Amino acid sequence: MAQTLLSITMKTVSKVLAFNSFTKKNSLLATSFCSHSMCSTNSRHLTEQTQSKIKKSVFISQSTDIFTNLALEDWMYRNFDFTDQHVLLLWHNSPCVVIGRHQNPWLEANIEHLYKSDVEIARRNSGGGAVYHDMGNLNITFFTPRTRYNRRHNLEIITRALFREWGLVTDINSREDIIIKGNYKQISGTASKLGSPNAYHHCTVLVDVNKVNLRQALQKQTMGISTNATQSTPSPVMNLCEVNSHINMEQLFSAVGWEFLRTCPQSMQDGGHDLISQQYGFQLVNPTEGWFPGLEKTREELASWDWRFGKTPKFQVTRSFRVPEELTEDSMADEELRIKLDINNGIIEDITLQIPPGFMSASGFHGDASVITNLRGQRFSEEAVIFLEKSLNDVKKTGNHLEMEAYKNEFVVNCVKQVMK
Repeated sequence: MAQTLLSITMKTVSKVLAFNSFTKKNSLLATSFCSHSMCSTNSRHLTEQTQSKIKKSVFISQSTDIFTNLALEDWMYRNFDFTDQHVLLLWHNSPCVVIGRHQNPWLEANIEHLYKSDVEIARRNSGGGAVYHDMGNLNITFFTPRTRYNRRHNLEIITRALFREWGLVTDINSREDIIIKGNYKQISGTASKLGSPNAYHHCTVLVDVNKVNLRQALQKQTMGISTNATQSTPSPVMNLCEVNSHINMEQLFSAVGWEFLRTCPQSMQDGGHDLISQQYGFQLVNPTEGWFPGLEKTREELASWDWRFGKTPKFQVTRSFRVPEELTEDSMADEELRIKLDINNGIIEDITLQIPPGFMSASGFHGDASVITNLRGQRFSEEAVIFLEKSLNDVKKTGNHLEMEAYKNEFVVNCVKQVMK
C-alpha cells in the first residue's frame, strides 16, 4: 500500500515540518505540490491572512499495532504546535478492541473470547464507546489547536470525499456518526480529546471489517455488573464495500487525504488544486523511538494492565449460582451460592460470599470463608482464579477432607471463574 500512496504525490517535500527531529528523516516522506496561490474564506474564526498561513499535512502511520498508533496519536497531541500546521493522521490496526477512557472492559467486550482469539484490548485517551478494529477499518485523526476544533467540519470532509470519489451519499446524525443515507446504518463512529492548547478528533470508517469477529469481540457481558462507567450504545453497522464494491482501503486513504488538503482550514470552501499546491502533502511516518523520542515509554504505558484494566471506574459484580442437589445436605432444597465483588482500579477491594446452609461444610468456607476473602487485593483477572485454586489446594493438603468437600471447593472455584469472565 505504501507504493500506491506514494504514487499520488509529485515531488519530495522540501518544506520544514513543525518539529526538528522529523525533518532529519524528510527523505522518507511522501511528496506534495509546490506553488503560491492562496485560499480566501469568509470564516468567522480566522481572517484570510491567518488561514493562508496554516499549512496541512497528511501523515500515514506505517504501524498496524494498536498500542504504537495510540502512542503516536498521544505523542503528537502532547508535542506538536498546530498553530500554523493542521495534521490529518491516517492509520489502521491488526484486530483489536478499543474502549473509551472511562469505560469498563469487562462490560464492553468479550474478554474471554479476545484472549482465546489473540485479539488485543486497548484503552484510548479519548472518551466515547468501544469499537472493533481490523485491517478493514480506517482510523482518522484530525489535529488542530483547541480554539479551532470543529468536529462537524471534519466529518464533512469525510462525507465529501466519499461523494467526490464514488458518488456515495451519506449523512451525519445527531450523535455525529456517519451513516448511509436512506438505511441509517453506521459506517463511522467518533470521539475526541480536548486539551490546551491542542485537541484532536478521531473516528473510524468501516471499509471491509469482519463483522462476525466484530460482533463476537463486542459481545457485552452485562450480567450482574453495576457501574457508573460510560457504556456504549450499539448501532447497526455496514461496510462501505457493501454499498459500493469498488471502495477499498488504499483508495479511501487517498480520497480522504486529498479532500483534507483541498479544504480550507476553518470552512468547507473547496480550494481545489491551488490550495493543495500550498500544503505539505502526504507523508509516511515511522512511529519509532528514533523518530519520536519518548514514544516507546508511552506505548508501554498504554499496553500495561494498569492502564487497560486498572483505569476502570469502580464497579460491583454480583452473581448467584444454583447449587447442584448432590452438593447440598438437603437434596430437596433449592439453594444458591451468591458472590459479590467490589472492584476499584481493577483490584478486588472486597468480596462477600453468601453460603447456603446446606453447603456450609465445604472445607475452606467455615466461618469467615478465609480462603475466599484472601482474594482481596488481587487483580480482577485470571490471576485471582489461579490464586484461589492454589489456596484451596493448600487447604486440601493440610486437612483430612472427604471427596464431597473437594467437589464443593471445585464448584466454588468455577463460580468465581464465571464472575471473572
